[in-house]
Amino acid sequence: MDNKKDNEHICCDTVEVHESIVNKIKAKSLEDELLYDLADLFKVFGDTTRIKLLWALDNQELCVCDLAEILGMSMSAVSHQLRILKQTRLVKNRREGKNIFYSLDDHHIHEIFEKGLEHIREL
Repeated sequence: MDNKKDNEHICCDTVEVHESIVNKIKAKSLEDELLYDLADLFKVFGDTTRIKLLWALDNQELCVCDLAEILGMSMSAVSHQLRILKQTRLVKNRREGKNIFYSLDDHHIHEIFEKGLEHIREL
């Protein structure tokens, strides 16, 4: 990438506020608390281990033992990351006898994951 060329278009040559556009966007503004929650959600996606877990769970519902084997991690480390994913409602679990199986919380998580991959593959 040519940084010099990219830097040429960072800022306008003049200061001119397009008030109708600015007012339209301001009218749609979101509450700060909602934006903080969204930022926290994206922070969770910022960890490679959690992305690996989401990838595995995007393929199939799995238990901690299976996830630990797939990722080559300890069950304790997997459980810790699953706890974070569960707190942010990215994964859910269900009990079947003595086993607890994890899966993506809903179709939105699948879509976020797939859109992220699609974006990265285009680079």
